[in-house]
Amino acid sequence: MNLAGLRTEVIGPVLTPDDDAYAQELSTFNLTVRHTPLVVVGATGPSDVQAAVRFAAAHGLPVAVLAAGHGSTTPSAGSVLITTRRMTGLNIDESGRTARVEAGVRWAELIEQAGKLGLGALNGSSPTVSVIGYTLGGGLGPFGRKYGYAADHVRSMDVVTADGELRTVTAQSDPDLFWALLGTKGNFGVVVAMEFGLFPIASFYGGGLFLPGELAGDVFHLFREWVADVPDEMSASVCLLNLPPAPFVPEPLRGRLVAHIRFAFLGDVAEGERLVAPFRALGEPVIDAVTELPYAAVAAVHSDPVDPMPVVEQATLLRELPAEAVDTILRFAGPGSDAPLVMAEVRHLGGALARPPATPNAVEIRHDARFSFFVAAVGPPTDDLTNYQRAFVGALDPWTTGRRYLNFMFAGDTAPATVALAYTDESFRRLREVKRRHDPSNVFRINHNIEPAA
Repeated sequence: MNLAGLRTEVIGPVLTPDDDAYAQELSTFNLTVRHTPLVVVGATGPSDVQAAVRFAAAHGLPVAVLAAGHGSTTPSAGSVLITTRRMTGLNIDESGRTARVEAGVRWAELIEQAGKLGLGALNGSSPTVSVIGYTLGGGLGPFGRKYGYAADHVRSMDVVTADGELRTVTAQSDPDLFWALLGTKGNFGVVVAMEFGLFPIASFYGGGLFLPGELAGDVFHLFREWVADVPDEMSASVCLLNLPPAPFVPEPLRGRLVAHIRFAFLGDVAEGERLVAPFRALGEPVIDAVTELPYAAVAAVHSDPVDPMPVVEQATLLRELPAEAVDTILRFAGPGSDAPLVMAEVRHLGGALARPPATPNAVEIRHDARFSFFVAAVGPPTDDLTNYQRAFVGALDPWTTGRRYLNFMFAGDTAPATVALAYTDESFRRLREVKRRHDPSNVFRINHNIEPAA
């Protein structure tokens, strides 16, 4: 391999396993993932990405992409891996209510800047996730029931395709590629910049209500009934949370099971208080942090961890949440279960998340999914832990849609038949055809891969 030639073309670092900076360049959020590419390119801009893609294609190597490292699930051995953390351009058009971000921008930076202007975006639960990677996977966040998926509001993307060309793609310039990029992550190229719409979200009523674990049954059964009548302005989820007795955990939550209800309401504060009141009436809270919040404090809704850690996850989609499903969740993770989990979460979907977007994309779970279900544990992926999670999720099969959401697909979900579950049969055939046209050699295969049509 002509690494000397690649280094002359790339402004950023070009590293191999022999270089001292190699391991640091490959750091991820999920510490269970260890990347081992042949070459790492620390891209500073689109031209570095183009050089890396052309180098990979010339040597018959696959391309992998690493941004914040939350979605790292697929082994990168033998690849050319592009890191994007140096690509941090961020511009907000206040009057046009749009943002343009480069591939290394994380949600925390955009949330801060947009919040100063009285604007909000369709960010996810964690502020440390990369904006572009999250959006390419769909983008399910605290304001989804009101506005839909983040992917639904993308205006344009700058993408380096498998031939090393830099293209600006819109729904008008290339409707097939635009549609395919949104909902498939890195299957069709490296998106180096993205422009999308913002919303007038200066503040909202929300946050987290933590109730004692012994009330978990009351909380979950109330939640399944309560969601039947809430307006689209209310996005909510409920979670069984079992945090360790560690110094970074708030003292009231250390080493105990709690039921954590998360609210994000885009409406009148008094109406928000009325909607939350039934949960407050269940008993004395461990913590009640539900109040009127500025958009810049949106991370308080879920209070996701911000420090890297080893995480093992499983997820599925539910078409309904009857009492029997709730009882199953409580049996596996409720009081007395001694579950090896830190969380078991149900997110309410519906609203705008169930409606087709104005500009079509490949986020295909909206048709019949009413809830997302997710479990996570902290620690190495042992057989016992993985089997417990699979048994837990499998026990909910009577109420699942049979489909999967790409941003909640993990290391064990990369088999072709599993990847296909993120799409309708018709859409998956179309995606494979678009792949054949734009990446016939499947250069972009270090992901939940969509193989090109024959």
